[in-house]
Amino acid sequence: MKAIGILGTSSNAGKSWFATALCAWLRRQGVRVAPFKAQNMSNNACATLDGGEIGIAQAVQAAACGLAPRVEMNPILLKPVGDSTSQVVRLGKAIEQVHARDYYQTIEDSWQVVRETLDGWQRQCDVLVMEGAGSPVELNIVDRDIANLRPIHYVNGKWILVADIERGGVFAQIAGTWSLMSPADQAAGLGYVVNKFRGDTSLFPDPSPYLAEHCTLPYLGLLPQRNQLQIDEEDSLCLHNATSATQHNGIAWVRLPQLSNSQDIQAWRNDTGLNVYWASTVAEIEQASAIILPGSKNTLQDLAWLQQTGLAAAIQARAQAGVPVVGICGGYQMLGTQLSDPVGVAGLAGSAQGLGLIPMQTEFHANKTVTTRQSHSDAQTWETYEIHSGRSHWQGTEPQNPLLQMLDKDGAKLPEGTRHGNIWGSYQHGLFDGAPMRQRLIEAANLQQVTISPISRKVQADQTYTAMADLLEQCLNTEALKREFEL
Repeated sequence: MKAIGILGTSSNAGKSWFATALCAWLRRQGVRVAPFKAQNMSNNACATLDGGEIGIAQAVQAAACGLAPRVEMNPILLKPVGDSTSQVVRLGKAIEQVHARDYYQTIEDSWQVVRETLDGWQRQCDVLVMEGAGSPVELNIVDRDIANLRPIHYVNGKWILVADIERGGVFAQIAGTWSLMSPADQAAGLGYVVNKFRGDTSLFPDPSPYLAEHCTLPYLGLLPQRNQLQIDEEDSLCLHNATSATQHNGIAWVRLPQLSNSQDIQAWRNDTGLNVYWASTVAEIEQASAIILPGSKNTLQDLAWLQQTGLAAAIQARAQAGVPVVGICGGYQMLGTQLSDPVGVAGLAGSAQGLGLIPMQTEFHANKTVTTRQSHSDAQTWETYEIHSGRSHWQGTEPQNPLLQMLDKDGAKLPEGTRHGNIWGSYQHGLFDGAPMRQRLIEAANLQQVTISPISRKVQADQTYTAMADLLEQCLNTEALKREFEL
Protein backbone atom coordinates (compact mmCIF):
# COMPACT_ATOMS: atom_id res chain seq x y z
CA MET A 1 0.00 0.00 0.00
CA LYS A 2 1.10 3.53 -0.82
CA ALA A 3 0.00 6.37 1.40
CA ILE A 4 -0.27 10.10 0.73
CA GLY A 5 -0.88 12.57 3.53
CA ILE A 6 -2.82 15.77 2.84
CA LEU A 7 -1.43 18.41 5.17
CA GLY A 8 -2.56 22.02 5.49
CA THR A 9 -0.86 25.27 6.37
CA SER A 10 -3.79 25.89 8.75
CA SER A 11 -7.29 24.74 9.61
CA ASN A 12 -9.78 25.29 6.76
CA ALA A 13 -7.02 25.46 4.16
CA GLY A 14 -8.97 22.96 2.07
CA LYS A 15 -7.50 19.61 3.17
CA SER A 16 -10.87 17.83 3.17
CA TRP A 17 -11.75 19.20 -0.26
CA PHE A 18 -8.39 18.29 -1.77
CA ALA A 19 -8.39 14.82 -0.21
CA THR A 20 -11.88 14.20 -1.64
CA ALA A 21 -10.83 15.40 -5.10
CA LEU A 22 -7.69 13.24 -4.98
CA CYS A 23 -9.77 10.20 -3.98
CA ALA A 24 -12.08 10.78 -6.95
CA TRP A 25 -9.12 11.29 -9.32
CA LEU A 26 -7.31 8.15 -8.14
CA ARG A 27 -10.49 6.11 -8.46
CA ARG A 28 -10.72 7.34 -12.06
CA GLN A 29 -7.21 5.95 -12.64
CA GLY A 30 -8.42 2.50 -11.64
CA VAL A 31 -6.75 2.58 -8.24
CA ARG A 32 -8.21 0.91 -5.12
CA VAL A 33 -8.21 4.02 -2.98
CA ALA A 34 -9.57 4.64 0.51
CA PRO A 35 -9.69 7.67 2.85
CA PHE A 36 -8.26 7.94 6.34
CA LYS A 37 -8.01 10.48 9.14
CA ALA A 38 -6.30 9.26 12.29
CA GLN A 39 -7.95 11.70 14.66
CA ASN A 40 -10.75 14.09 13.87
CA MET A 41 -12.47 16.75 15.96
CA SER A 42 -15.93 17.47 14.62
CA ASN A 43 -19.59 17.35 15.55
CA ASN A 44 -20.47 16.67 11.94
CA ALA A 45 -20.59 12.89 11.87
CA CYS A 46 -22.07 10.12 9.74
CA ALA A 47 -23.32 6.64 10.63
CA THR A 48 -21.66 3.58 9.14
CA LEU A 49 -23.49 0.43 8.06
CA ASP A 50 -22.30 -1.46 11.15
CA GLY A 51 -23.64 1.14 13.58
CA GLY A 52 -20.50 3.20 14.12
CA GLU A 53 -19.86 6.88 13.48
CA ILE A 54 -17.06 8.77 11.75
CA GLY A 55 -16.40 12.36 10.70
CA ILE A 56 -18.49 13.53 7.77
CA ALA A 57 -15.41 14.39 5.70
CA GLN A 58 -14.26 10.78 5.65
CA ALA A 59 -17.78 9.62 4.75
CA VAL A 60 -17.74 12.04 1.81
CA GLN A 61 -14.28 10.85 0.77
CA ALA A 62 -15.47 7.24 0.98
CA ALA A 63 -18.28 8.08 -1.46
CA ALA A 64 -15.73 9.68 -3.80
CA CYS A 65 -13.81 6.38 -3.66
CA GLY A 66 -16.98 4.39 -4.40
CA LEU A 67 -16.93 2.89 -0.90
CA ALA A 68 -19.35 2.71 2.01
CA PRO A 69 -18.12 4.57 5.11
CA ARG A 70 -16.28 2.42 7.67
CA VAL A 71 -15.11 3.17 11.19
CA GLU A 72 -11.53 2.32 10.15
CA MET A 73 -11.52 5.45 7.98
CA ASN A 74 -11.57 7.62 11.12
CA PRO A 75 -10.51 5.53 14.14
CA ILE A 76 -10.54 8.42 16.63
CA LEU A 77 -13.33 11.02 16.57
CA LEU A 78 -13.57 13.75 19.21
CA LYS A 79 -16.98 15.43 19.46
CA PRO A 80 -16.82 18.67 21.50
CA VAL A 81 -19.55 19.16 24.08
CA GLY A 82 -18.22 22.43 25.58
CA ASP A 83 -15.88 23.50 28.41
CA SER A 84 -12.81 21.91 26.74
CA THR A 85 -14.55 18.54 27.00
CA SER A 86 -15.23 16.09 24.19
CA GLN A 87 -16.97 12.79 23.70
CA VAL A 88 -14.38 10.26 22.56
CA VAL A 89 -15.53 7.97 19.75
CA ARG A 90 -13.09 5.12 19.19
CA LEU A 91 -13.56 2.87 16.17
CA GLY A 92 -17.10 4.17 15.82
CA LYS A 93 -18.22 3.72 19.42
CA ALA A 94 -18.69 6.50 21.98
CA ILE A 95 -16.42 5.57 24.90
CA GLU A 96 -16.43 8.47 27.36
CA GLN A 97 -16.41 12.22 27.83
CA VAL A 98 -13.02 13.62 28.80
CA HIS A 99 -11.38 16.99 29.37
CA ALA A 100 -8.69 17.85 26.81
CA ARG A 101 -5.94 17.74 29.46
CA ASP A 102 -6.94 14.24 30.56
CA TYR A 103 -7.30 12.98 27.00
CA TYR A 104 -3.80 14.02 25.99
CA GLN A 105 -2.32 12.28 29.01
CA THR A 106 -3.42 9.01 27.41
CA ILE A 107 -2.70 9.96 23.79
CA GLU A 108 -0.52 6.88 23.31
CA ASP A 109 -3.59 4.70 23.85
CA SER A 110 -5.24 6.47 20.91
CA TRP A 111 -2.06 6.15 18.86
CA GLN A 112 -2.10 2.40 19.41
CA VAL A 113 -5.62 2.27 17.93
CA VAL A 114 -4.41 4.32 14.94
CA ARG A 115 -1.41 2.04 14.37
CA GLU A 116 -3.51 -1.12 14.44
CA THR A 117 -6.02 0.44 12.04
CA LEU A 118 -3.25 1.43 9.63
CA ASP A 119 -1.89 -2.12 9.77
CA GLY A 120 -5.31 -3.35 8.65
CA TRP A 121 -5.42 -0.99 5.68
CA GLN A 122 -2.13 -2.35 4.32
CA ARG A 123 -3.98 -5.36 2.90
CA GLN A 124 -7.12 -3.62 1.70
CA CYS A 125 -6.20 -0.82 -0.72
CA ASP A 126 -3.56 0.35 -3.17
CA VAL A 127 -3.47 3.97 -1.96
CA LEU A 128 -4.55 5.40 1.38
CA VAL A 129 -5.33 9.15 1.26
CA MET A 130 -4.59 10.41 4.77
CA GLU A 131 -6.08 13.76 5.69
CA GLY A 132 -4.26 15.74 8.38
CA ALA A 133 -5.68 18.11 10.97
CA GLY A 134 -4.95 21.81 11.36
CA SER A 135 -1.24 22.45 10.80
CA PRO A 136 1.48 19.78 11.07
CA VAL A 137 3.93 22.19 12.75
CA GLU A 138 2.09 23.40 15.83
CA LEU A 139 5.24 23.19 17.93
CA ASN A 140 3.44 23.37 21.26
CA ILE A 141 1.48 20.18 20.58
CA VAL A 142 3.66 18.34 18.07
CA ASP A 143 4.66 15.74 20.68
CA ARG A 144 1.02 14.63 20.97
CA ASP A 145 -0.04 15.12 17.34
CA ILE A 146 -1.22 11.76 16.00
CA ALA A 147 -3.13 13.16 13.01
CA ASN A 148 -0.44 14.62 10.75
CA LEU A 149 3.17 13.50 10.28
CA ARG A 150 3.26 10.59 12.72
CA PRO A 151 0.87 8.33 10.79
CA ILE A 152 2.63 9.26 7.54
CA HIS A 153 5.95 8.14 9.01
CA TYR A 154 4.40 4.93 10.30
CA VAL A 155 3.35 3.80 6.81
CA ASN A 156 6.39 5.32 5.07
CA GLY A 157 4.15 7.64 3.10
CA LYS A 158 4.53 10.95 1.28
CA TRP A 159 2.63 14.19 1.80
CA ILE A 160 1.21 17.15 -0.12
CA LEU A 161 0.84 20.57 1.50
CA VAL A 162 -2.33 22.61 0.84
CA ALA A 163 -1.99 26.39 1.28
CA ASP A 164 -4.93 28.80 1.44
CA ILE A 165 -4.36 31.92 -0.69
CA GLU A 166 -7.73 33.33 0.36
CA ARG A 167 -6.35 34.01 3.85
CA GLY A 168 -3.43 36.01 2.46
CA GLY A 169 0.26 35.47 3.16
CA VAL A 170 0.42 32.31 1.10
CA PHE A 171 4.21 32.51 0.59
CA ALA A 172 4.75 32.80 4.33
CA GLN A 173 2.35 29.90 4.91
CA ILE A 174 4.37 27.60 2.65
CA ALA A 175 7.87 28.73 3.62
CA GLY A 176 7.00 28.87 7.32
CA THR A 177 5.50 25.38 7.40
CA TRP A 178 8.46 23.97 5.48
CA SER A 179 11.08 25.66 7.66
CA LEU A 180 9.52 24.31 10.87
CA MET A 181 9.75 20.72 9.66
CA SER A 182 12.68 18.44 10.40
CA PRO A 183 14.84 17.26 7.47
CA ALA A 184 13.23 13.82 7.74
CA ASP A 185 9.76 15.35 7.49
CA GLN A 186 10.82 17.50 4.55
CA ALA A 187 12.18 14.47 2.71
CA ALA A 188 8.67 12.97 2.57
CA GLY A 189 7.22 16.03 0.82
CA LEU A 190 5.80 15.44 -2.65
CA GLY A 191 4.81 19.05 -3.34
CA TYR A 192 2.52 21.93 -2.44
CA VAL A 193 -0.76 23.21 -3.85
CA VAL A 194 -2.06 26.78 -3.69
CA ASN A 195 -5.78 26.56 -3.01
CA LYS A 196 -8.88 28.81 -3.19
CA PHE A 197 -7.66 31.31 -5.80
CA ARG A 198 -10.34 33.76 -6.94
CA GLY A 199 -10.19 35.59 -10.24
CA ASP A 200 -7.84 35.37 -13.21
CA THR A 201 -5.38 32.54 -12.54
CA SER A 202 -2.89 34.04 -15.00
CA LEU A 203 -2.27 36.75 -12.41
CA PHE A 204 -0.57 34.17 -10.18
CA PRO A 205 2.49 32.79 -11.99
CA ASP A 206 4.60 29.88 -10.80
CA PRO A 207 5.68 30.83 -7.25
CA SER A 208 8.75 28.58 -7.30
CA PRO A 209 11.26 31.38 -8.17
CA TYR A 210 10.04 33.46 -5.22
CA LEU A 211 10.27 30.56 -2.79
CA ALA A 212 13.48 29.01 -4.10
CA GLU A 213 15.66 30.40 -1.29
CA HIS A 214 13.18 29.41 1.40
CA CYS A 215 11.58 26.15 0.29
CA THR A 216 12.62 23.38 -2.14
CA LEU A 217 9.26 21.66 -2.10
CA PRO A 218 7.97 21.26 -5.69
CA TYR A 219 4.99 23.34 -6.86
CA LEU A 220 2.11 21.15 -8.02
CA GLY A 221 -0.35 23.80 -9.16
CA LEU A 222 -3.01 26.43 -8.45
CA LEU A 223 -6.60 25.47 -7.65
CA PRO A 224 -9.29 28.08 -8.30
CA GLN A 225 -12.19 28.55 -5.91
CA ARG A 226 -15.30 26.84 -7.28
CA ASN A 227 -18.30 27.56 -5.08
CA GLN A 228 -20.44 25.09 -6.99
CA LEU A 229 -18.00 22.27 -6.15
CA GLN A 230 -18.27 22.33 -2.37
CA ILE A 231 -18.57 19.22 -0.23
CA ASP A 232 -20.21 18.76 3.16
CA GLU A 233 -18.39 20.86 5.73
CA GLU A 234 -16.47 19.07 8.47
CA ASP A 235 -16.26 22.17 10.66
CA SER A 236 -19.44 24.01 11.69
CA LEU A 237 -17.30 27.11 12.23
CA CYS A 238 -16.85 27.31 8.46
CA LEU A 239 -20.53 27.94 7.87
CA HIS A 240 -21.52 31.06 6.00
CA ASN A 241 -24.66 32.51 4.50
CA ALA A 242 -24.84 32.50 0.72
CA THR A 243 -27.58 35.12 0.69
CA SER A 244 -29.01 37.81 2.91
CA ALA A 245 -31.67 36.96 5.47
CA THR A 246 -33.62 40.08 4.45
CA GLN A 247 -34.68 38.56 1.14
CA HIS A 248 -38.08 36.92 0.55
CA ASN A 249 -38.78 33.17 0.55
CA GLY A 250 -36.46 32.57 3.49
CA ILE A 251 -35.90 29.34 5.41
CA ALA A 252 -33.92 30.03 8.59
CA TRP A 253 -31.66 27.33 10.04
CA VAL A 254 -30.88 28.22 13.64
CA ARG A 255 -27.13 28.40 14.16
CA LEU A 256 -26.83 26.75 17.56
CA PRO A 257 -23.55 27.21 19.50
CA GLN A 258 -23.11 23.42 19.77
CA LEU A 259 -24.47 22.75 16.28
CA SER A 260 -23.91 19.26 14.90
CA ASN A 261 -24.48 17.71 11.48
CA SER A 262 -24.68 21.08 9.77
CA GLN A 263 -24.47 19.25 6.43
CA ASP A 264 -28.23 18.67 6.68
CA ILE A 265 -28.64 22.11 5.07
CA GLN A 266 -26.71 21.16 1.93
CA ALA A 267 -29.61 19.44 0.17
CA TRP A 268 -31.22 22.82 -0.55
CA ARG A 269 -28.32 24.32 -2.50
CA ASN A 270 -29.53 23.26 -5.97
CA ASP A 271 -33.07 24.55 -5.43
CA THR A 272 -33.92 27.93 -6.96
CA GLY A 273 -36.07 30.89 -5.97
CA LEU A 274 -35.30 30.23 -2.31
CA ASN A 275 -33.23 31.92 0.39
CA VAL A 276 -31.79 29.38 2.87
CA TYR A 277 -29.65 30.93 5.59
CA TRP A 278 -28.16 30.44 9.06
CA ALA A 279 -29.90 32.54 11.71
CA SER A 280 -28.67 33.62 15.13
CA THR A 281 -30.78 36.72 15.89
CA VAL A 282 -34.44 37.34 16.68
CA ALA A 283 -34.76 39.60 13.62
CA GLU A 284 -33.65 36.78 11.32
CA ILE A 285 -36.20 34.43 12.87
CA GLU A 286 -39.03 36.96 12.61
CA GLN A 287 -38.45 37.34 8.86
CA ALA A 288 -38.40 33.60 8.13
CA SER A 289 -41.09 31.76 6.19
CA ALA A 290 -39.99 28.49 7.82
CA ILE A 291 -37.63 27.68 10.70
CA ILE A 292 -35.41 24.64 11.14
CA LEU A 293 -33.73 23.63 14.41
CA PRO A 294 -30.79 21.36 13.48
CA GLY A 295 -28.87 18.83 15.54
CA SER A 296 -26.93 19.70 18.69
CA LYS A 297 -24.05 18.03 20.53
CA ASN A 298 -25.23 19.62 23.79
CA THR A 299 -29.00 19.86 23.56
CA LEU A 300 -29.68 21.29 27.02
CA GLN A 301 -26.98 23.94 26.67
CA ASP A 302 -28.25 25.01 23.26
CA LEU A 303 -31.82 25.08 24.55
CA ALA A 304 -30.69 27.41 27.36
CA TRP A 305 -29.01 29.61 24.74
CA LEU A 306 -32.26 29.84 22.76
CA GLN A 307 -34.05 30.99 25.88
CA GLN A 308 -31.36 33.47 26.96
CA THR A 309 -31.16 35.14 23.54
CA GLY A 310 -34.92 35.50 23.04
CA LEU A 311 -34.80 33.10 20.09
CA ALA A 312 -36.99 30.57 21.92
CA ALA A 313 -39.78 33.12 22.37
CA ALA A 314 -39.40 34.25 18.75
CA ILE A 315 -39.66 30.66 17.48
CA GLN A 316 -42.71 30.02 19.66
CA ALA A 317 -44.40 33.19 18.39
CA ARG A 318 -43.73 32.32 14.76
CA ALA A 319 -45.02 28.78 15.34
CA GLN A 320 -48.21 30.17 16.87
CA ALA A 321 -48.61 32.37 13.78
CA GLY A 322 -48.62 29.24 11.61
CA VAL A 323 -45.02 29.32 10.37
CA PRO A 324 -43.64 25.78 9.88
CA VAL A 325 -41.01 24.82 12.45
CA VAL A 326 -38.92 21.68 11.87
CA GLY A 327 -36.62 19.99 14.38
CA ILE A 328 -33.94 17.47 13.40
CA CYS A 329 -32.41 15.21 16.08
CA GLY A 330 -31.45 17.57 18.95
CA GLY A 331 -33.68 20.23 17.42
CA TYR A 332 -36.53 17.70 17.45
CA GLN A 333 -35.97 17.07 21.14
CA MET A 334 -36.10 20.82 21.87
CA LEU A 335 -39.59 21.03 20.36
CA GLY A 336 -41.01 18.91 23.19
CA THR A 337 -42.17 19.80 26.67
CA GLN A 338 -39.44 18.31 28.85
CA LEU A 339 -35.82 17.14 28.43
CA SER A 340 -33.94 15.20 31.11
CA ASP A 341 -30.25 14.27 31.21
CA PRO A 342 -29.44 13.46 34.85
CA VAL A 343 -25.79 12.46 34.38
CA GLY A 344 -24.84 14.56 31.35
CA VAL A 345 -24.79 11.80 28.75
CA ALA A 346 -25.36 14.32 25.93
CA GLY A 347 -23.42 17.26 27.40
CA LEU A 348 -24.84 19.46 30.13
CA ALA A 349 -26.41 17.47 32.98
CA GLY A 350 -29.84 18.41 34.27
CA SER A 351 -33.36 18.89 33.01
CA ALA A 352 -35.20 21.70 31.26
CA GLN A 353 -38.51 22.66 29.76
CA GLY A 354 -38.55 22.46 25.99
CA LEU A 355 -40.24 24.85 23.57
CA GLY A 356 -43.54 23.09 24.22
CA LEU A 357 -44.53 22.93 20.56
CA ILE A 358 -45.27 19.21 20.62
CA PRO A 359 -46.38 16.98 23.54
CA MET A 360 -43.19 14.93 23.80
CA GLN A 361 -40.62 14.22 26.50
CA THR A 362 -37.01 13.14 25.99
CA GLU A 363 -34.67 11.27 28.33
CA PHE A 364 -30.97 10.76 27.60
CA HIS A 365 -29.35 7.34 28.04
CA ALA A 366 -25.81 6.01 27.84
CA ASN A 367 -26.67 3.61 25.01
CA LYS A 368 -26.31 5.69 21.89
CA THR A 369 -28.41 5.08 18.77
CA VAL A 370 -26.21 5.06 15.66
CA THR A 371 -27.82 3.54 12.58
CA THR A 372 -28.44 4.01 8.89
CA ARG A 373 -32.00 4.19 7.54
CA GLN A 374 -34.04 4.09 4.37
CA SER A 375 -36.50 6.99 4.56
CA HIS A 376 -39.64 6.94 2.44
CA SER A 377 -42.16 9.63 1.48
CA ASP A 378 -44.33 10.32 -1.54
CA ALA A 379 -43.14 7.22 -3.43
CA GLN A 380 -39.46 8.11 -3.05
CA THR A 381 -36.81 6.45 -0.87
CA TRP A 382 -33.45 7.89 0.19
CA GLU A 383 -30.68 7.21 2.69
CA THR A 384 -30.72 8.86 6.12
CA TYR A 385 -29.09 8.07 9.47
CA GLU A 386 -29.50 8.59 13.20
CA ILE A 387 -26.92 9.55 15.86
CA HIS A 388 -28.43 10.38 19.25
CA SER A 389 -28.56 9.45 22.93
CA GLY A 390 -32.08 10.73 23.59
CA ARG A 391 -35.21 8.58 23.71
CA SER A 392 -38.37 10.54 23.00
CA HIS A 393 -41.86 9.58 24.19
CA TRP A 394 -45.16 10.94 22.94
CA GLN A 395 -47.32 12.41 25.71
CA GLY A 396 -50.28 13.67 23.69
CA THR A 397 -53.86 12.49 24.16
CA GLU A 398 -54.30 12.23 20.38
CA PRO A 399 -52.26 9.67 18.34
CA GLN A 400 -48.85 10.72 17.10
CA ASN A 401 -48.92 11.59 13.41
CA PRO A 402 -45.66 10.41 11.77
CA LEU A 403 -43.71 12.70 9.48
CA LEU A 404 -42.42 9.97 7.17
CA GLN A 405 -41.78 6.24 7.03
CA MET A 406 -38.77 3.96 7.35
CA LEU A 407 -38.31 0.88 5.19
CA ASP A 408 -37.01 -2.18 7.03
CA LYS A 409 -34.98 -4.96 5.39
CA ASP A 410 -38.16 -6.67 4.21
CA GLY A 411 -39.60 -3.49 2.71
CA ALA A 412 -42.17 -2.99 5.46
CA LYS A 413 -42.97 0.62 6.32
CA LEU A 414 -42.48 1.88 9.88
CA PRO A 415 -43.58 5.32 11.13
CA GLU A 416 -40.94 7.90 12.09
CA GLY A 417 -40.97 11.43 13.44
CA THR A 418 -43.88 13.74 14.12
CA ARG A 419 -46.12 16.05 12.14
CA HIS A 420 -48.12 18.07 14.64
CA GLY A 421 -49.87 20.72 12.58
CA ASN A 422 -47.17 23.12 11.39
CA ILE A 423 -44.58 21.57 13.75
CA TRP A 424 -42.46 18.76 12.32
CA GLY A 425 -39.78 16.66 13.97
CA SER A 426 -37.50 13.78 13.01
CA TYR A 427 -34.36 11.99 14.18
CA GLN A 428 -33.24 11.56 10.56
CA HIS A 429 -30.09 13.32 9.44
CA GLY A 430 -30.50 13.72 5.71
CA LEU A 431 -34.22 14.39 6.18
CA PHE A 432 -34.24 16.94 3.36
CA ASP A 433 -31.99 14.91 1.06
CA GLY A 434 -35.27 13.58 -0.27
CA ALA A 435 -36.86 16.08 -2.66
CA PRO A 436 -40.38 15.20 -1.40
CA MET A 437 -39.60 16.55 2.07
CA ARG A 438 -38.26 19.82 0.67
CA GLN A 439 -41.34 20.13 -1.57
CA ARG A 440 -43.68 19.48 1.37
CA LEU A 441 -42.00 22.19 3.44
CA ILE A 442 -42.17 24.69 0.57
CA GLU A 443 -45.89 24.04 0.27
CA ALA A 444 -46.46 24.23 4.04
CA ALA A 445 -44.65 27.58 4.13
CA ASN A 446 -46.65 28.80 1.11
CA LEU A 447 -43.45 29.83 -0.66
CA GLN A 448 -43.97 30.94 -4.25
CA GLN A 449 -41.85 30.65 -7.40
CA VAL A 450 -39.57 28.00 -5.87
CA THR A 451 -38.23 25.13 -7.95
CA ILE A 452 -37.07 22.02 -6.12
CA SER A 453 -34.26 20.22 -7.95
CA PRO A 454 -35.30 16.70 -9.04
CA ILE A 455 -31.67 15.54 -8.81
CA SER A 456 -31.12 13.24 -5.83
CA ARG A 457 -28.51 14.11 -3.25
CA LYS A 458 -26.43 11.07 -4.23
CA VAL A 459 -26.46 11.91 -7.93
CA GLN A 460 -25.63 15.51 -7.09
CA ALA A 461 -22.69 14.37 -4.95
CA ASP A 462 -21.38 11.99 -7.63
CA GLN A 463 -21.48 14.79 -10.20
CA THR A 464 -19.54 17.00 -7.81
CA TYR A 465 -16.83 14.36 -7.25
CA THR A 466 -16.44 13.93 -11.00
CA ALA A 467 -16.07 17.68 -11.51
CA MET A 468 -13.55 17.89 -8.65
CA ALA A 469 -11.42 15.19 -10.31
CA ASP A 470 -11.68 17.12 -13.59
CA LEU A 471 -10.41 20.26 -11.85
CA LEU A 472 -7.37 18.43 -10.47
CA GLU A 473 -6.64 17.05 -13.92
CA GLN A 474 -6.81 20.53 -15.43
CA CYS A 475 -4.92 22.50 -12.80
CA LEU A 476 -2.28 20.26 -11.24
CA ASN A 477 0.91 18.59 -12.36
CA THR A 478 -0.69 15.17 -12.35
CA GLU A 479 2.44 13.62 -13.89
CA ALA A 480 4.12 13.96 -10.50
CA LEU A 481 1.19 12.15 -8.92
CA LYS A 482 1.24 9.41 -11.56
CA ARG A 483 4.95 8.81 -10.98
CA GLU A 484 4.43 8.57 -7.23
CA PHE A 485 1.54 6.12 -7.55
CA GLU A 486 3.12 4.24 -10.50
CA LEU A 487 0.13 4.89 -12.73
